[in-house]
Amino acid sequence: MPIHYRNTALHLSLIAAFGATGALASNAARAAETTAVQTVNVVGTSLPTSSAIGPTHTSLDAIQPQSIIGQQFIRENSAAGANYTDIVNIAPSVFSVDPNGPGLMESQSLTIRGFQDGQYNVTFDGIPWGDSNDFTHHSTVYFMPQDMGSIVVDRGPGQADTVGDATFGGTIAIGSKAVPQQRGGSVYGSAGSWRTGLLGAEYDGRSGDEPGAAHYLIDAKGLRSDGFLTHSPQQRQNIFFKLDKSLAAGMDLSFVLMRNHTLQHVPYGATPAQQQQFGYNVGLVNDPTSQMNSAYNYDEINSDFGYVGLKLERGDWRVDNKLYTYGYFHQGYNGANPGSLTGSDGGTQVGATAYPNDVPGQRMHMNYRSIGDIVRASRAIGNDALQFGLWVDRQTNSRFQQEIDWTQNMAPNELPNGAGGSVDRDQNNTLTTIQPYVQYAWKLSAQWTVTPGLKYVSFKRTMNAAVNQKTLLPFAGGHTWTKALPSVDAHYAVDPHLSLYAQYAKGFLAPNMNVFYKTTPNFGTVKPTQTDNYQIGANWSSQNLSLGSDAYHIDSTNLSSATACPAGITGACYATSAGVKFDGAEFEATYVLGAGLSLYGNLGLNNWTTNDGSVLQNSPKRTSAIGLIYQDMGWYASLMAKNIGSRYSNVDGNGNNLTLGAYTIANLDLSYTLPHSLVGAHAVKLGFKVDNLFGRRGDFASLNSDVNGNPLFFVVPTRSYQANFAVDF
Repeated sequence: MPIHYRNTALHLSLIAAFGATGALASNAARAAETTAVQTVNVVGTSLPTSSAIGPTHTSLDAIQPQSIIGQQFIRENSAAGANYTDIVNIAPSVFSVDPNGPGLMESQSLTIRGFQDGQYNVTFDGIPWGDSNDFTHHSTVYFMPQDMGSIVVDRGPGQADTVGDATFGGTIAIGSKAVPQQRGGSVYGSAGSWRTGLLGAEYDGRSGDEPGAAHYLIDAKGLRSDGFLTHSPQQRQNIFFKLDKSLAAGMDLSFVLMRNHTLQHVPYGATPAQQQQFGYNVGLVNDPTSQMNSAYNYDEINSDFGYVGLKLERGDWRVDNKLYTYGYFHQGYNGANPGSLTGSDGGTQVGATAYPNDVPGQRMHMNYRSIGDIVRASRAIGNDALQFGLWVDRQTNSRFQQEIDWTQNMAPNELPNGAGGSVDRDQNNTLTTIQPYVQYAWKLSAQWTVTPGLKYVSFKRTMNAAVNQKTLLPFAGGHTWTKALPSVDAHYAVDPHLSLYAQYAKGFLAPNMNVFYKTTPNFGTVKPTQTDNYQIGANWSSQNLSLGSDAYHIDSTNLSSATACPAGITGACYATSAGVKFDGAEFEATYVLGAGLSLYGNLGLNNWTTNDGSVLQNSPKRTSAIGLIYQDMGWYASLMAKNIGSRYSNVDGNGNNLTLGAYTIANLDLSYTLPHSLVGAHAVKLGFKVDNLFGRRGDFASLNSDVNGNPLFFVVPTRSYQANFAVDF
């Protein structure tokens, strides 16, 4: 419960210091705080004031470093269309920026301790999801903040029951919000910079008044924005449905379905010369003679995610099963060299006719569907517990790309290799993942718990390509990679406020799909990523102080990371390091100062070294955050600043590594819930937020280069504003 303070003079002075009205969310939404995560480590802990107030906190039950981001922070501090990547950026050792503004473009740089997207898991209600090609994730086409109950950033491999493609790099575990037990709903919206607007409505219902009636919520919203970058708009429509029903004593059913449509115009960055010519926020242009023309660079994506869950409790037995599916259907178009302002770059060849001044481009599709099941079971044996389960997932993926001539109404443009074709790839791929596990929670005493475990992983890839990527030849084949992964952790509850833990686990990741992009792949020489993870930590939690600290060491071999292509837009460029060592320490704390005011801070020290002297891209070795939070008498206010250390990002035209400097971004969030004496029975909340409060400018990442090898840079979005409202009924 928050600490209340009724001193009017202090109350008003704090309000004046922070500004005026506050962020999108309602009291009812804040009250529905949940911690729905993949593991059981954070479930059942009674959160004191210090934990409830801070942007992130840890759990006294944790067996590895983790940052729990609750529903209140998501509601109060997130932009209306924020991606999970924007939200987790506050956590220690996390680096992420959406170049087009919060939620208006996929993050181009989300790293955790230096691990890139594809080297850690993202889950929703415990279900891993992502692309089978390279295990990466699309943040703008699935879940929106209005439907999130919590996010847990687990910075480690977890126990044997932590399933997913890339457990060694950690897990971003998104949990859906709890279904309200009372009928009601809300209407909410926002408007802000770059003509950004969102409007949504939620209805909370139940099937009847009898015991065991089904409770459900349905939430629909639409987002539109011109975006921070020029000629880079986004439109998004999203609907989310969740139902909970008790079937019998100890038997509960849950059902979730999400559908999303996104239309976005996506830039790839700009050269310093282009920034100087067109402005700091140059993205795309309105010029039909240019490959950077907005009308030539866009994606239309339809996606869905759903599951049926069943939980059973019978005596000493607990069973949790989720049968799920998710899909992603992407039609994409771009200039052949989107970083080029010129129209031709050598022109096109349509049939027997050369068009030296035409604008070349590409069209593509990537469509996939995953179907899977996760079953988890446990049996109490005295004070101990035997836990076992199985994750099975099969993803089918169709990928196609063709060179086209925009000037000739997307006529096929022959490839420059003289083969006479225009198709870069035409593939049908599958990835079948099987992960059974078993672990035993051994309660040595009231304070000591030791949990050894074993997980077996199997990744089977197949490809049937009429036109294989890179070779442009037909190919059919497949391969299976397997490994047994042991783990062990120890947890010691020193007293009701302090706990200690230590952890060891092996990690494993199958090679990306690009190992098939050869005429005759030799799978005997293809080595998967393997890791040894060691971690120790301590957590403290009391009424006034929440504190977490940890230290880690990770040895990895054959770590494949995305890297900038020497010339041309990236898409399938990776570098494999024979060995990378990761070492570091992390700290996060919230201290309740009193009078409704709290202080928050975190620090991530993340060192990495490679055996071959190469560098990890977009992996800062230091991150930190500090902030003030105030909440009392219907007011909420926070001022948060995140610092990102210097990092390598891309290479210049001569192949030399580029270094980008450190920077700090501060965000201000405020909200006020009107008293019932003014609005009656309804809960009415008004909000205001400012991102990049002090107007920090500069390049934050470079992930692509033009055909001449010139790096293309993304910049930090400038100061932006957003006003919000929510009305509960």
